[in-house]
Amino acid sequence: DRVWGMTHQVYAFEPPERFVAGTVGPPGERTFFLQARGGGRLVSVALEKVQVTLLAEKLEELLTEAHRRFGVELPEAVTEASDNEPLDTPVDEEFRVGTLGLAFDVDTATVVIEAIAAAEAEAEADEPERYAEDDEDSDDEPDEDLDRLRVRLTPQATRAFIMNARVAC
Repeated sequence: DRVWGMTHQVYAFEPPERFVAGTVGPPGERTFFLQARGGGRLVSVALEKVQVTLLAEKLEELLTEAHRRFGVELPEAVTEASDNEPLDTPVDEEFRVGTLGLAFDVDTATVVIEAIAAAEAEAEADEPERYAEDDEDSDDEPDEDLDRLRVRLTPQATRAFIMNARVAC
């Protein structure tokens, strides 16, 4: 589904073998990454700590909402199953995340997370909390032209990721 003339890349892991948040560098100078692995590919995208924190919060809300509205079984809070291993190396930054989009796919009872690259103009902006939903202001630079990382997770894997993200932060 490549559109002619578009150079953007969609890294899709549906589902990933591993999806974690992690850091590189000493405390105080850490760079935060989301990293997906699967099918022999490894993709790392850089983002702000506040984005990781927010992602964990929003995923928790999404699971709760899916349970409330669609009766999706909520996995027990996992503690020991949480993946707190370091990031896989090499950690090559594909892009820096501008917006994060979340959705719940009712048909498959899975959570879809999209990390969308910051547009050039946006890369300098200091609004990492912006979510894809409030995107009316960026008509000049449609998100379709931007690289993105898409992962699809079961509620169980989502809960494990939330735990992992909180540890990373």
